[in-house]
Amino acid sequence: MTRPNSPEADSPTTDTESVELTPEVLQRVREGLAAARSPQVQRHTQTALTQIAAVAQDQADPRVSGRFRHWLLKRFIRLLFRVKVESPEKMPQGPVVLVANHLSHLDPFLILAAVPAHPYYYILGDARTLYNQRWKRWVVGQSGGVIPLERWWKEEVAVMQQAESDRPDLKELAAAIQSDVPNGRSIKQMRQIDQAVQAILQRGDGLMLFPEGRLGEQEGQLHVPLKRGTVIYALRSGVPIVPVAIAGTQTLFFRKQLTLRFGDPLIFGQHARPKRAAIDDALGQLEAAMWQLLDRDYQEPAGAKPLQNWLNHLFW
Repeated sequence: MTRPNSPEADSPTTDTESVELTPEVLQRVREGLAAARSPQVQRHTQTALTQIAAVAQDQADPRVSGRFRHWLLKRFIRLLFRVKVESPEKMPQGPVVLVANHLSHLDPFLILAAVPAHPYYYILGDARTLYNQRWKRWVVGQSGGVIPLERWWKEEVAVMQQAESDRPDLKELAAAIQSDVPNGRSIKQMRQIDQAVQAILQRGDGLMLFPEGRLGEQEGQLHVPLKRGTVIYALRSGVPIVPVAIAGTQTLFFRKQLTLRFGDPLIFGQHARPKRAAIDDALGQLEAAMWQLLDRDYQEPAGAKPLQNWLNHLFW
């Protein structure tokens, strides 16, 4: 049984009431199923999980230098986009949990291209979206620093639920999801990830999280409630949380200006076994800080949008 104050308590399979199974959503589900079945995705995921298991035992994991990763990603990102960093003096210099809103699968690469090489950030993210394209497998495989989560997407849960109610046409797809997609309910694996996170923060590295648990649907907005695991990791380790607001990545085109806005660190102290009240208080402070950083009046630039379709597909 999952403990109320455990990161494992954040289910990836909730909030399906608002999911409309449009043809586009069903196509994403089918692509996700194909990624789950892909030998390349499975191999890279297993390699990363093996490395994380080593970290959980305080062993070294193979990774390139932070300077090389920063150099590679900075040149890659700035070749395609213009990047504006606001309040760069607030970029953390020591171990933190770096927390951002989430609009595109470009987001973690954008942040890594902007922050200093130290601390070395580990990305906690969905395995299939980290490894679903060849270039991602190469970049992530070369640089390391990934904690992959294997889980059902909310769209997949919606397919399974509707297949059992009023959409018998979805039964075959639902059965394939149940058979071939890991559901994210392995308590053993989640506890191992939790141990690895604590080891990462204790040795002076950082963690990057997207607490919405999904891609946002609109610039300047935040999907709430945020996942509790975000603040639990920080409370257990005693490291600060640094909020970051991302603007411009929901729709991409060549040389578009993307903005990162860093906020003040949130410091809560260390709680080996954080109580629900402390978790809720920290989560409330984080949510308020992120709302304050977001650009509520964001407007998409007018004019031509070169390579829009290609770039949005590239960072799917």
